[in-house]
Amino acid sequence: MSNRTIRVNELVQRELSAILHRHYQSEAVSITITDVKVSPDLHDARVLISVLGDEETAEQKLRWLRQQATDIRQELGRRIVLKFLPKFEYALDKSVGRVERITRLLDELPPEPPAPVPAKDAPLK
Repeated sequence: MSNRTIRVNELVQRELSAILHRHYQSEAVSITITDVKVSPDLHDARVLISVLGDEETAEQKLRWLRQQATDIRQELGRRIVLKFLPKFEYALDKSVGRVERITRLLDELPPEPPAPVPAKDAPLK
């Protein structure tokens, strides 16, 4: 991935977050944009979101976001200047759920016994 693509991804992510939290505060309070992947030709972009709450809430917020996609894209076009403004595809970020599950499993592991401390007079190996 080129530096330009990385910078565009970060810019779009930052501006989308700002738009959601300024113009759609009541609906977007539980939505976090976790990643944006813009294609190298800037025609398409995949926006990954994370939603606080259960699976049903996440699907509801995703549907709401897709309904607002045109207005959000127009506002984004006023804020940033790109040769092409990408068409956005919104999707739920499943990695957050996996991270939570792994963290929970790690927390359930029994603690390791402390390592034995070598005696002061014992020779080092």
